Amino acid sequence: MSLRKLAAVSSAIAALVAGPVLAGNASATTIGSQQAAYAQQAHDAGLTNSQAAQLQRKVDAALARQADSRQIGANKLAIPGGTLTLAAPGKFSAAIACSNGHLCIQDGQGSTWDYYYCGYYDFYGIGDGVFNNNQTSGTRARFYNSNGSERWSNVAKATGTASWTPVYHIRPC
Repeated sequence: MSLRKLAAVSSAIAALVAGPVLAGNASATTIGSQQAAYAQQAHDAGLTNSQAAQLQRKVDAALARQADSRQIGANKLAIPGGTLTLAAPGKFSAAIACSNGHLCIQDGQGSTWDYYYCGYYDFYGIGDGVFNNNQTSGTRARFYNSNGSERWSNVAKATGTASWTPVYHIRPC
């Protein structure tokens, strides 16, 4: 093999080895800048550094529970079927707004689920809270036990209260 070909092969090997490392750093940089943006959102909302860190721990725990989710804001996650907004420390709101065509749930800790896709989803709500079934009139939302048996259901359009601790799965429509 000529010296020129050997140099070309060596360069190609170096590029293959370095490529994933460089891509990993670029990805880490992107994640780091997203985390910085989320931290800034938390501070803009009036949270202290301690509260922002506490909120991020809640987000991290929610991400760990639901593998198909991703953080899209300081306290907001895209989850299968919709979004989850975690209550920020000291910012609990008893009001629940829900867009037309959605099923919205707020648990006893102030976390709000907003479902707008039909499907069968795992649910991690805790305590007593409220719901707003603002889907198309007549659409039945179903709530399931841990073994998959139906616990109760609700026909849209309706609002009410519920205990979310025993609900493990939801089918919005």
